[in-house]
Amino acid sequence: MLSPIKALLLAVIAGLTIAGANAQETVLAFEGLRSASSEPVEITADRLEASQKDATAVFTGHVLVVQGGMRLSSDSLRVDYTQGAKQQIDQMVATGNVLMSTPSEAAEAAEAAYSLKDHTLVLTGNVLLTQAGNVMSGGTLTVDLDSGTGRMSGRVKTVLQPAGN
Repeated sequence: MLSPIKALLLAVIAGLTIAGANAQETVLAFEGLRSASSEPVEITADRLEASQKDATAVFTGHVLVVQGGMRLSSDSLRVDYTQGAKQQIDQMVATGNVLMSTPSEAAEAAEAAYSLKDHTLVLTGNVLLTQAGNVMSGGTLTVDLDSGTGRMSGRVKTVLQPAGN
């Protein structure tokens, strides 16, 4: 069985080989981003404004979202709830200085949309991803939290560290 780092390197190399030097999209492995969707979502912030009519809550100021080993920080966070007898979180959209991290990965972006229903995380706007010393940048990073796979698109650039560094 391949380690997550070797799997990432193979996926990146395969993506670069298939797509060529001007790659617009690369498929990735994200072992550290697998989410425990049954774990509670904890949100802390300086302020909260909620609208029962719109089924939204907006957190602002030093926002921190934690679910299992995943942490997401931002300037603001809008939480959309499902309508109905039992309101549940449908999605969260973080904006401004977005930083998402797990014990093995970190990503920066302008915005992140986290769908609890679909178990996906979509980061947009000058995305910068770091995994085990390797760095990748692009316009959009879409991660399937169930499978631990992701796709970087929009003028992808990758810097791979040689083994032993």
